[in-house]
Amino acid sequence: ALRRAYETLAAASGPARLLLATYFGGLGDNLDLAAELPVDGLHVDLVRAPGQLTAVTDRVAAAPGDRVLSAGIVDGRNVWRTDVRAAFSALGDAHRRLGDRLWVGPSCSLQHVPHDLDAEDALDADLREWLAFADQKLGEVATLTAALNHGADDPAVATRLRASDTAVAARRRAQRGAEAHRRRARGEVETARRGAHAESAASRGAHGAASGAAEGRRASGQAERAEVQRRELDLPPLPTTTIGSFPQTDDIRRARRAHAAGELGDDDYRDFCRAEIAHVIGAQEEAGLDVLVHGEPERNDMVQYFGERLAGFATTANGWVQSYGTRCVRPPILYGDVARPAPMTVEWQRYAQSLTDRPVKGMLTGPVTILQWSFVRDDQPRAQTCRQIALAIRAEVADLEAAGTHIIQVDEPALREGLPLRRADRKRYLDWATECFRLATAGVGDATQVHTHMCYAEFGDIIDAIVALDADVISIEAARSRMAVLDDLVAARYPAAVGPGMYDIHAPHVPSEDEIATQLDRALVALPAGQLWVNPDCGLKTRGWDEVRPALAHMVAATRRARARLAGGGDAN
Repeated sequence: ALRRAYETLAAASGPARLLLATYFGGLGDNLDLAAELPVDGLHVDLVRAPGQLTAVTDRVAAAPGDRVLSAGIVDGRNVWRTDVRAAFSALGDAHRRLGDRLWVGPSCSLQHVPHDLDAEDALDADLREWLAFADQKLGEVATLTAALNHGADDPAVATRLRASDTAVAARRRAQRGAEAHRRRARGEVETARRGAHAESAASRGAHGAASGAAEGRRASGQAERAEVQRRELDLPPLPTTTIGSFPQTDDIRRARRAHAAGELGDDDYRDFCRAEIAHVIGAQEEAGLDVLVHGEPERNDMVQYFGERLAGFATTANGWVQSYGTRCVRPPILYGDVARPAPMTVEWQRYAQSLTDRPVKGMLTGPVTILQWSFVRDDQPRAQTCRQIALAIRAEVADLEAAGTHIIQVDEPALREGLPLRRADRKRYLDWATECFRLATAGVGDATQVHTHMCYAEFGDIIDAIVALDADVISIEAARSRMAVLDDLVAARYPAAVGPGMYDIHAPHVPSEDEIATQLDRALVALPAGQLWVNPDCGLKTRGWDEVRPALAHMVAATRRARARLAGGGDAN
């Protein structure tokens, strides 16, 4: 199919040159195919797959005509400064062999990184020297091109190479200085994995201590925990809840901007957020939801919020990148070893719970999602960094439990997103990713119910990993597929509870009671009522209150209809 497609494109291209760009991994066993396609140039990612340079150079050098090799040697997916001298050295042989047929570029599109580092006056001066945003990466491409064309001894080139050398050396010195801390962090991870990680006895309460079994697993199996949780939580059949966030209104955004600018004091901002939380709790009680959330009015983004509170992260003022559609985010920069200096969510959670007798879920972002949606340090394996984040989240989970929170949701919407392109690499990734989730969540007692959430992805090829998370409840996007995703869970004999999304929150449509009832009936065909929760597909931050109120009311009404059929012994389907 690829050959036919490129033959058609080549025939139609006329005088235009046809270039094939590949990235986010190496060509591997597709190199022969790519080299045989009728294209004028081939771009490869030499950041994710530097080892392919020699083989690709061989194929391009042997190709007839004037085919070019575009060397993607400047990282287009992350914000770290390129070691320009090392890159110049790496490209030396290819340049000698290909001459002008060697092009230099970023590894991929620069849409993945912020625009201009010069706009970040507030960043730590040392950290700034380690970074390069899109504008600076173009400068690195130009420096490499000049070095290859004119030699490293050219005065202008030599000046730029020395600047690169200085920044790279400074970062390496800082990394060596942090090695002792890294050794301590690795020791903490191993201690937690062996089950001796120090949670306080108070955090486990009277509901059964968590021994923290080997490999960061819960003390008891899923079935045993489910029985304890049914008794302690005393929830109705088909419990209703939401995913976490509620509308981020203009008033909330204005207050957040004013607080960040120093125009709204800490006490006034806290009072504002408390008022918003009270409003959200009241709206959920009015709708009749069984398990509530505090609505997250204090959070700018589900990853940035935690990055601003964890050691080892820095946040930007203007480092916007596209998230999806027209929505943009400012990913934090994970530059050092991660630690949690203080509780991050407990105050808001304790206040929300004080407003209601119904359980309020604690809401956290999981370690894999924080890793995936940050600009991550590139000087150590991602798995090691993720374990550090997991330990920080584990401490927050323990504090939430100690504060009386018995339902804690740790979201991992990016678990599927991090899956490597090549199947051969996937098991290793999923092994450490699921281990990190368990490391973050396994320190609680049996009565504390751990939820997670995933949205908008193909889940069939990671179903074993979803089981391995060992969560008590997973909420999952299901509305667009009309509950077809549940087939994968059924086939895997998924043992825990499932909250399939009853309606698509990204659609500007308020679902009717009957529409939700139809979706719930489909779910009841796949899974027994005792295994099902009822919730929207995703968080409600992008919707307005005029949509949220009726949608939740319809969801609760449809659930009550299903409960009535179940109680009457009728067919709930």
